[in-house]
Amino acid sequence: MPLPVIDTRPLFRPLCRDILAVVGSLTPADWMRPTLAGAWRVRDVVAHMIDTALRRLSFDRDGALPTASGPPPADRDLAAFINDINAVWVRAADRFSPRVLTDLYAHASAGLADFIETLNLHDAAVFPVSWAGESASARWLDVGREFTEVWHHGAQIRDAVGAGPFPNAGWLHAVLQIAMHALPYAYRDVPPRPGLSVVVDVTGAAGGTWTVWHDADRGWDVEEGRRPLPSMSATLPDDVAWRLLFNALSIADARSLVRVDGDATLALPLLQARSVIV
Repeated sequence: MPLPVIDTRPLFRPLCRDILAVVGSLTPADWMRPTLAGAWRVRDVVAHMIDTALRRLSFDRDGALPTASGPPPADRDLAAFINDINAVWVRAADRFSPRVLTDLYAHASAGLADFIETLNLHDAAVFPVSWAGESASARWLDVGREFTEVWHHGAQIRDAVGAGPFPNAGWLHAVLQIAMHALPYAYRDVPPRPGLSVVVDVTGAAGGTWTVWHDADRGWDVEEGRRPLPSMSATLPDDVAWRLLFNALSIADARSLVRVDGDATLALPLLQARSVIV
């Protein structure tokens, strides 16, 4: 069946509260621990989450769109643009104390949840979900993208301080449902042939099964469930799946953690798929 509309609006508040509880329990040493987010320490990830929440409220709730002298950047230019504005904020936030960062996240995340809960899922999003290959997106997918951002940064913090996985596996399942929209775009350069399909089977409490397949009229598409006789199937645990899709796992490491059956040449687009702008 086609991928369903996923309503992540009611999940923001409990997720943000869980992250805030972890952040509020950190020791001074915890704040300085390295994370899966490249060179960012825990304090940098928290600062980034404050930034993205305040940016969302500014441009989406308040209509204060970023000033631009031309059309929005595309592809790698967009990634460079996003990385630059992220780095500017993180550098500025380095002067803030852990208590100030915690208080700011409490305020920003509560405001984000308040706003998200007011949105109509079927309106048009202000910005498209570029990693899904879309030039225009429905609000529900854009909100889902925001939820995956909050979740995976919270997971990076938990990983860094040894807090274990989030207690609600349903949150990760929702993250994976949204993230699977990246797969048709990831397979866009694979030449089609009759009956071509790839099954992605994610195991664990947050898991599920999805099929990427080629339609003569629509091109590459993704749906829930398993199509019979796939050209290739990939099996991976839910903890590996989010790390792969959110750029926390190298292709080399992923090859050893993802079981591939069938045409192994079809595995590379999956291993390269990302549900973030990179």
